[in-house]
Parts: sequence; structure tokens; C-alpha cells
Amino acid sequence: MTTAMNMALARHNMIEQQIRPWDVLDQRVLELIANLPRDAFVPKAYASLAYADINIPLEYGQVMMAPKVEARMLQALDIHAGDTVLEIGSGSAYVTALLARSGKHVHSVDIYPDFIESARRKLAAHGIGNVHLETGDAANGWDHSGPYDVIAVTGSIPVLPETFRQALRIGGRLFIVTGEAPVMTARLITRTGEQQWTDKALFETVLPPLVNAPRPRRFVF
Repeated sequence: MTTAMNMALARHNMIEQQIRPWDVLDQRVLELIANLPRDAFVPKAYASLAYADINIPLEYGQVMMAPKVEARMLQALDIHAGDTVLEIGSGSAYVTALLARSGKHVHSVDIYPDFIESARRKLAAHGIGNVHLETGDAANGWDHSGPYDVIAVTGSIPVLPETFRQALRIGGRLFIVTGEAPVMTARLITRTGEQQWTDKALFETVLPPLVNAPRPRRFVF
């Protein structure tokens, strides 16, 4: 009981001390995060850091994004109950669960089968059934079930493939982190017409790149 109470307090403090101060004021997002125990999704070795303001290590050199980054992403994507969502990088399945509780259906893809199997167990444990999990390489896009209302990419991409923008419905939103360390930018791309998009820089951050992500061409002298 004490541990559960400590975790609940840590979750409350995370929201008040990390997430709100980072301009996340959407009440829907705050309630989603308040009602989903992040500690149930982190690796056991890092359970005590579930609510810390850090990227939490996962296997294969991947990470869980810091809580405030996850929250800013959700707020920017402005997910509605009828939205179909694509998540590239299932990872710990925490963001998968948040997306699933926000929209109608989530297609979540990860290149590592271990992450997909773990996600399946975690989502089932929380009664989340509106997620289709697949193992695959989506670093250059994933249009198997598109177009999508929302695309959330949880790893970085040095160069954004055109396939991501094309996979959006008109009105659809894409969250993606582009660039290379130490300078990466989180962006919100919105499709406004058949061949029109807006592109808004949200904040700077650093995330490991997706496996097989396209790289910029280098000039060799």
C-alpha cells in the first residue's frame, strides 16, 4: 500500500513539477497521464525512476522519452476519440497506451519482436484492446493501414522521408523528432491539403534514431 501511495504521489508531482511547467495545460492530457501508472510500463530495474525527468533506458539502446516530452507530444497531436493513430516505435508501450486511450484505434509498429510481445502483455493487463501490434521496419514509413489521422514517431529521424507526410489524411498530424545529436527538433506537421502541409517547430530534444533511419548524404572531398 505504501509503495502504491508513493507512486501515486510521484505521479502527481511529475504532473505538477515537470509537465505543467512545460506548458502542458490540456486537461485531457493531464487526466490521461494522471490515470495511467507509468511505473507499470518501465523496466523493473528502473521502476524507482518511473516519474523522473529523464529518458529511461530500454533494451537495444532505445529509451522511454522523458514524461514532459511525452505530454507535449500528446498535447500537440490533439487526438480525438474518432482518430486512427499510427505509432512508430512501441518501446515500453506506455505511449501506446496513452494513444489508445485518446483515439479510436492505434496501429503500433516496432522492429524488435521483444517489445511487441511485452507491449501485448502490458496493454492486456490494463484492459486496452484497441491496438494492433506489428513487428516491422517503419523507419521509412508505414502505410499498411493508412492514411492516418495521427502519426507519433517515438524515435528520431535525421532526414524525414516524404512517405510520412503522405500517410496523413487531410487534417492529420505528425509528431516527429528530426536532426542529429546534439541538435534535434520536435516538429508537428499538419496536412492541410492534397499537397499542402504546415510544419511547426515545438522544442529541442535528443532521442536515439530509429533503426535503419535514412541519413543525410555526406559530401566526400
